[in-house]
Amino acid sequence: MHFTLRQLEVFLATARHENISRAAQDLAMSQSAASGALRELEQQFGVQLFDRLGKRLQLSELGRELRPEAESLLARAGAFEQALRGSEAAGSLRIGATLTIGNYLAVQMIAAFRERHPGADLALHVANTEAIVRKVADYELDIGMIEGEMHHPRLETRYWREDVLQVFAAPGHPLARKRRLGDDDLLAQAWIVREPGSGTRQTFERAMHGLLPELDIRMELQHTEAIKRAVEAGLGVGCLSAITLEEAFARGSLVPLRVPQRDFTRQLNLIVHRDKYHSATLRRWLDLCRETQSAARRGRSAG
Repeated sequence: MHFTLRQLEVFLATARHENISRAAQDLAMSQSAASGALRELEQQFGVQLFDRLGKRLQLSELGRELRPEAESLLARAGAFEQALRGSEAAGSLRIGATLTIGNYLAVQMIAAFRERHPGADLALHVANTEAIVRKVADYELDIGMIEGEMHHPRLETRYWREDVLQVFAAPGHPLARKRRLGDDDLLAQAWIVREPGSGTRQTFERAMHGLLPELDIRMELQHTEAIKRAVEAGLGVGCLSAITLEEAFARGSLVPLRVPQRDFTRQLNLIVHRDKYHSATLRRWLDLCRETQSAARRGRSAG
């Protein structure tokens, strides 16, 4: 074999960061050692894996073609090492989750997973749907858990579970006393909603089809808690996943508003790279996702 796993690590880290010094930091190497490993890999085979654009290293056409193979080789090598150690499910997993999932579902799932597999190294990155999709496509994350609809040629989408958005207001808001809201009520409100690019905003806009140009979008915020605080303060009405509002409804700081003529249902999805090697840790995480899907379905049936 005329290449080393270390050379592949440098190649992939450089592909992620597009910078050799940041790749070296990621791998706890000196910059000269990382540069040397990458240079030797290219010289051994007479190829150019990156186009040099100043300090930025952008994958060449060949580099883009080889990246999935390198990712798979390193993942398989890691799985082989774990098997030798007798801890097949104790590998690492980089999980991406959109804000609602990350803050209200994923943390409990990580706790349950670590209880079953104490040696597993799980990292959670929380961002909006666009950011998670980009990072999974670029191999920066092993799996994404997203709220929005997504079509990406390099990614596979798997249905996970159902979710529904809920319109809500402060208990002292004039609409809190209405049994149901019509479209005229919706048009008359100041709205506090998630930012464009989020799955929640995508579902909100779909549900409000036909009204969007006339809606008064007063504030766009990146965090659900900020939206809830703004609505509690009487600055407008909001629309978030019902999962995020359960505690506020229970203590009475916010109240749900019924909008039966609008469809706020959506599905939560899992995304993985089509060329991603499924390690034992990733397979077991997918198993846990299926378990939570069944539990959520049973909960809806009981309700």
